[in-house]
Amino acid sequence: KSGAAKMEKKASRIAAEGIARVAIKDNVAVVAEVNSETDFVAKNEIFQNFVQLVADNALASGLNGGKNGEDVEALLEMNGLKDELIEKTATIGEKLSVRRFERIEGECVASYLHAGGKIGVLVAAEGATGVEEALTNIAMQIAAMSPQYISRADIAAEEVTKMREIIIDSSLNTPDSLPKPILNALINKACTDKVWSDEDIAIYEEKKGNNYLFNFLSKEAPKALAELAMADKENIMTNKIFNGAVEGRLSKQLKEICLLDQTYVRAEDGKQTVAAYLKSVNPALVIKKVVRFAVGEGIEKKVDDFAAEVAAQMAGN
Repeated sequence: KSGAAKMEKKASRIAAEGIARVAIKDNVAVVAEVNSETDFVAKNEIFQNFVQLVADNALASGLNGGKNGEDVEALLEMNGLKDELIEKTATIGEKLSVRRFERIEGECVASYLHAGGKIGVLVAAEGATGVEEALTNIAMQIAAMSPQYISRADIAAEEVTKMREIIIDSSLNTPDSLPKPILNALINKACTDKVWSDEDIAIYEEKKGNNYLFNFLSKEAPKALAELAMADKENIMTNKIFNGAVEGRLSKQLKEICLLDQTYVRAEDGKQTVAAYLKSVNPALVIKKVVRFAVGEGIEKKVDDFAAEVAAQMAGN
């Protein structure tokens, strides 16, 4: 009861530190994240052993973890794990939270823990066996580069459309980056229609050949051009040069967020993609699922105000 009371007392605290641990058996793997209040506790052997116990139990449970961690409570009810959590909370003296776990299966699975467990990665593949070393390399890639998708085929068309729209609007709102013909047309309109101030028009007439024109203009000048560009968006989008630039930026973004399109971090030539690396290992090898846990991601951390803390302590004395 004493341990449960201590755990209840700490319930409102923020636990955003901690570690991830993995458990693997045959072609099944689990990664689990348990949070603590401080990084100091995360380095404690008692805490680390408990996190491994959670991962081992999660593997044995057959539970998948749930999309939003729904299976955590069910896991804690198994094998006295909740009692272990209560006991470790009392022993360590901090709030401990079993946050989440996820399970994967495949013909071949591999894992990687980065920075002592600050990032935990699982990879499952089909089409080949005995490729654990290659999959571990891929897990390291995922830890380092944090892809959001395995391939472009995994991205919904609506998401790609949204990305393209963001790039278009971003380009239109930074007029100095627009293709010269479009920029010049916007400037001419700003001058002809007196959208710009007389001062900016005079500066333009004097500096029009200067590559650093925008350094001389007022802060309002580019804002006015951006408004003109947005108003003429439909027409500008018919420009082949503009569309080419947009598609180039989109392709670059897709390459950054799609695992198979990323440059393989261990590529000797610095150019080989992950897809090319996998093909060199075994042409039949296909990545089916990946999981990446970054400890504490999405948890709003408390920002300590040392001066306020001291003032509060003095006021209490």
